[in-house]
Amino acid sequence: MKDLKHLIYFENLLDNADNELVEQAKKDGKLIMGYTCYHIPEVLLNVDNCVSVRLRAPRTGSIDIATYYMSNYTCEYSRALVERGIEGGFQFLDGLAGVDACSMMNRFYEHFEILKFNENQKCFVTHLDVPYKTENFSYTHLEKQLQVRLLNVMKETYGVDISDAAIRKAVAEHNEVCKIMQEISEMRKADNPVITGYEFHVLNIVTYTCPKYLILPYLKETLEELKTRQPDDKAPRARVGIVGSEIDDPEFTKMIEEAGARVVFDRHCFGSIPGREIIELKDDEEALPQIVRHYMNTSECARYIADNKVQQRRDTADRLMKEFKADGLIYEQMKYCDFWGFERALVSHIMADEYGWPVLSIDRLYNAKGSGQLRTRFQAFVESLEIKKIQKGGKK
Repeated sequence: MKDLKHLIYFENLLDNADNELVEQAKKDGKLIMGYTCYHIPEVLLNVDNCVSVRLRAPRTGSIDIATYYMSNYTCEYSRALVERGIEGGFQFLDGLAGVDACSMMNRFYEHFEILKFNENQKCFVTHLDVPYKTENFSYTHLEKQLQVRLLNVMKETYGVDISDAAIRKAVAEHNEVCKIMQEISEMRKADNPVITGYEFHVLNIVTYTCPKYLILPYLKETLEELKTRQPDDKAPRARVGIVGSEIDDPEFTKMIEEAGARVVFDRHCFGSIPGREIIELKDDEEALPQIVRHYMNTSECARYIADNKVQQRRDTADRLMKEFKADGLIYEQMKYCDFWGFERALVSHIMADEYGWPVLSIDRLYNAKGSGQLRTRFQAFVESLEIKKIQKGGKK
């Protein structure tokens, strides 16, 4: 296929957490609010003159210093963030919103404060408690947490407008991005899609790490370009979906597609499911409680251990496999991720034995693109899916 006009530009934006558009937003007088997890409603970090940046540590090399502080049994995402913080890579932030999602990420927030990763005297680090269940009292609890520990902190520190009108405006801008990403995602359902999984992964991460008002024009132009783009002559050898923990490196997706597959959906942290759903707001209720329900109900995090959320994750994976006409499912986790470690070990078997999907179950490093073992396993998985297609086609 013909290269997307802005693909190289998007790739360059992902080379640094403090990318060109973040720097432009700073010059425009915006406040940069960092976060690491879906449990923090992204829209609330974009109210008034604030812009959200989901933190990454691109081009991470050695994480030896962070390992000294955190041990080598913590996930490499949290260690990579600590390493980048020690290097001075998060000086651009005006605030950091954290959640009590896992003990490993809590260590990052602690080190951000203790080791003083940011020299801005007004830069705050706030921390929220997130419930384990989606009950009425859970919604109320999180709403109070967001009001007291996030929105009020933003207002008291920087004078941010946190009114209902300001929140609704942020939701409208968020939805504009989501509409574009959803329309592009629908294109992946075609037998021979006009966008690769790698390209979609790049686009999606850009929407998390760049100011919405600056990236929107590029997204709109890319959508129009895709509407007339011609697909490759040959359809992919196999169609696969990814389910699991944090993946902020599109090179991981590229490695799968270099093995001959096409990644058609991304139900992982930093993916579009959840994350790029439109938030529907009613006028007869304040925005904040509606936002809380949206994020808690759509979350697919393995941290939720209530029976209904456990079943939701399995049903979502099954639904996406059918909707995107996938041949196989890759269930992945980052090494030492406790929640997804238990989830992957069990549900990778359930998806195969009870739902009937071919599953590849893997654990991986934060930067996995150099793993020859993973590359070999992806190649073998694609070949197995091709064999299944042939066997199925030969049955009468």
